[in-house]
Amino acid sequence: MNFANACRLTLLAAIWGASFLFLRLAVPSLGPIWTISARIGLAAVFLALVAQALKQGFAWQHWREYLILGVFNTALPFLAYGFAARTLNASMMSILNATAPIWGAVIMALIIRKMPTFKVCLGLLIGILGVAVLVGFDRVVSQTGAALGIATCLSATLCYGIASAYTKLKASHIPSFQVAHGSMWGASLFLLPLFATSQPISTPTPVVWLAIAGLAILCTGAAYLLYFRLVREIGAASTLTVTFLIPVFGILWGTLFLGEHIGSNTLIGALIILLGTALVTGFNPLASRK
Repeated sequence: MNFANACRLTLLAAIWGASFLFLRLAVPSLGPIWTISARIGLAAVFLALVAQALKQGFAWQHWREYLILGVFNTALPFLAYGFAARTLNASMMSILNATAPIWGAVIMALIIRKMPTFKVCLGLLIGILGVAVLVGFDRVVSQTGAALGIATCLSATLCYGIASAYTKLKASHIPSFQVAHGSMWGASLFLLPLFATSQPISTPTPVVWLAIAGLAILCTGAAYLLYFRLVREIGAASTLTVTFLIPVFGILWGTLFLGEHIGSNTLIGALIILLGTALVTGFNPLASRK
């Protein structure tokens, strides 16, 4: 991996790490449904403008894949994090997000009916231990609704695992940009009834609107373009390392801008979860190269 792509990878991690900060800023005012609907709807419009600029037509024949991936890779996990943001801090959400590859490996093993290797099973157990350390000794857990927030975060990463398996089995033939663009509209369609029947909690301030813009344009639209460029240039396996960097920035932004307390259990739990994820995915930083 050359220096430019290493910088892009770090930038992507910083952007996706910031999404948890923006959620914490927007959800108390707009509520989860309006926050996520605005995020996805504006991102869909942004990608449509990019598609027009790049003269990328919309492949309508893949509507089924767009809808399924829109639900499981975007709408449901984004909503889950939106609800979790009411009680959990940005640091904890970003760390729990790192369990997504573990779910992906487990789901693929179930689909192909092949027993995971010892290393994958060990990684799964270590990942569970990391979650236990993270949430079992954090004062955030004592807050009302925190347990439900943790469950919704893990359900979000489960959705990512389902979407990853579906992409490998049913949508790998579709160009990456088409998947990103089409699935965003699929997610918007899925959320439309919820959006139409809900209301924001309070009148949003300029900071909230900036957070929504950051979520939609930066953390979703632009991040997807950057992600798929990295997949094209350095491969999916190397791009997967962004999973290990996102918690670093999630913790950093939460500490700097929200004054979140970082205890030793947070750092220890994060390291244990990342170790489990590395074992499950077969990630080896010493062997990661283009």
